[in-house]
Amino acid sequence: MKSPLLDYLNEAMLGCHDGGEVANYIPELANVDPDQFGVALCTPEGTQYDAGDAEVEFSIQSASKPFAYALALETRGAAGVEEHVNVEPSGDPFYSASVDETTGRPDNPMINIGAITTYALTAPDDWTPAERFEHVRAGLSAFAGRDLEVDGDVYHSEIATAYRNMSLAYLVRSTGHFELEPSEVVAGYTRQCAIRVTARDLAVMGMTLGLGGVNPITGHRVVSEGTAQRVLSVMSTCGMYNASGDWMTDVGIPAKSGVGGGIFGVLPGQVAVATFSPRLDTFGNSVRGVALFERLSQEMGMHLMGVPPASDAAVHTFTRDDEGTEPRFLLVLQGPLRFSQSERVLRAFEEIPDGRVPVHLDLARVTSGDRVALRMINEGIRRLSLDGHPVQVDDPKDVLRRA
Repeated sequence: MKSPLLDYLNEAMLGCHDGGEVANYIPELANVDPDQFGVALCTPEGTQYDAGDAEVEFSIQSASKPFAYALALETRGAAGVEEHVNVEPSGDPFYSASVDETTGRPDNPMINIGAITTYALTAPDDWTPAERFEHVRAGLSAFAGRDLEVDGDVYHSEIATAYRNMSLAYLVRSTGHFELEPSEVVAGYTRQCAIRVTARDLAVMGMTLGLGGVNPITGHRVVSEGTAQRVLSVMSTCGMYNASGDWMTDVGIPAKSGVGGGIFGVLPGQVAVATFSPRLDTFGNSVRGVALFERLSQEMGMHLMGVPPASDAAVHTFTRDDEGTEPRFLLVLQGPLRFSQSERVLRAFEEIPDGRVPVHLDLARVTSGDRVALRMINEGIRRLSLDGHPVQVDDPKDVLRRA
C-alpha cells in the first residue's frame, strides 16, 4: 500500500500561496531557482516521507543556528554559554545589534549577533580556526546522519559582503563575550551557514533534537537530552526572528528558518518537518514554507498547545477479579505515560481498599513513559506493597526499569 501521507503532502503543497523574493543581498542566493518547493517529514523511528524538491541541496544558512548552539552547550555547558549569549526574544530583525545595554550580551543565539558569538563558543579558545570549523561541520553532519559539505560559491559570495556581520562580531569582541579574532569567527560562521543540506536532512536533524539528541537514522547520541531540550525551548521563542510570536500562535511548533529557503520544525517525540522554498517574506522566512507549516499544524493537529488525550486513556482496565483461586485487582495500562496519565494510575491505586488482596499490574500495552511518570508508578507500587498487597507486575518491555 502507498502511504496516504505522500498524497497528502503533495496536495498540501499545491494549496500554498507564493510570493516574496529570494535573498538577493547574497549574490549566489539571488541566482537560485525561486520555484523550487519541497517538504520532508521524519518520525522517531526514522521513517521519512517527502514530496517535491525535498532532495535538492541548498545552503542551510540560519537554520544551522540551533545545531551550533547545541554544540556550544555541549562544550561550555548551559551556564558557560548563557554568560555570553542570553535566551530572550529580541523582537528585532535578525541582522540587528540586539544586546543588553549594560553587559553587551547578545539577546539570543538565533539572531546573527548571538549566532556569531555562539560559533566562537562551539570549541575551546585554544583550538585553531580550522579545528573549530571542522568540529561544527562534523557536528551538523552527525545531526543529519550523513557527511555534509560547504558550498564554496555561497561562502565566497557571502564573505565578500559580510560587512554587517563583521561589525556585529567586533561589537561583541569589544565587550569581551568572546576572545577570538572577529574576522576568524565571521569566516567560520559564514562557512557554517554555507553548509549544503536538503529538506530531508533538516527533517532528520530536527528529529534528532526531538528525540533528546539521538539521531533516528543512525541511532547515535549526538547531544545530551538536556541540550536538546534547551535548544528546542529557545527555538520556540526566538527561532522565527521577529515573527516568532505570530509563528507560535498560528503554527505552534518550535522551528528555525534560514534565508536559503529552509524551515524545520520539531514536535518532540512525534515528528520533525522541514520545508524548502527560496522566496522569503519581509522577516526572512520562506513564504510557502510558512504557509505549508500553517496548513500542517491546522489539519494534522500539530500545534504544541493542542489538548493532549484524556489521562483516563492510560487505564485500559481496572476491575476486581473474583474468579480463580483468590480475588485480585486487575489494572491494565496502555499508551504513553506522562505526568497526567501516571497521576490517573495513582488515583486507581488509591481506590484499592486496604487489605492483602493481590494486585496484578499489566504494562504490556504501554508504549513508553518519561522518567517522572515511571518514578510515580514505581513509588505507587512500593506503597501498595507496604500496605500489604502482593503486587504482580507484567512488564514485557521493561518500561519501569527506564525510570
